[in-house]
Amino acid sequence: MSEELRELYQEVILDHGKNPRNFRDVKDATCHAHGNNPLCGDQLVVYLKIGEGDVIEDVSFVGNGCAISVASASMMTELVKGKTIAQTEHLFERFHAMCTGDEDHSDDGTLADDDMDRLSVLSGVRAFPVRVKCATLAWHTMNAAIHGQDESTTEV
Repeated sequence: MSEELRELYQEVILDHGKNPRNFRDVKDATCHAHGNNPLCGDQLVVYLKIGEGDVIEDVSFVGNGCAISVASASMMTELVKGKTIAQTEHLFERFHAMCTGDEDHSDDGTLADDDMDRLSVLSGVRAFPVRVKCATLAWHTMNAAIHGQDESTTEV
């Protein structure tokens, strides 16, 4: 990765970390879950309002964590709003594969390439296994909420 690209990625992470998007609770959420990363101390709650056709009408998060955790949660909320649960689950799988270094994170045609391009700023975490948990916490928590689970943790 070029130095210019690395600097751009760091800027995006810092921007989302310092100015998170959708950092609030959703008063009329249809589901939510608490997420915990005991290794880093990250804790958050993800709120979702799922409407007709399983479309995510609103999504947000509250809590605190490191810059990577907050940036990932912020980016996640921007990307999943307006998507169906099926699209969101597929995006979660591709994102998780990208972060863990799993080469099989192909698209099945349901997502815009732009979604993964935007998330690629977090791909560098795969070189630091502890940071993978930071980057994926919000995603695991959102997935737990979608499946009716109240809690998610990075410790399994």
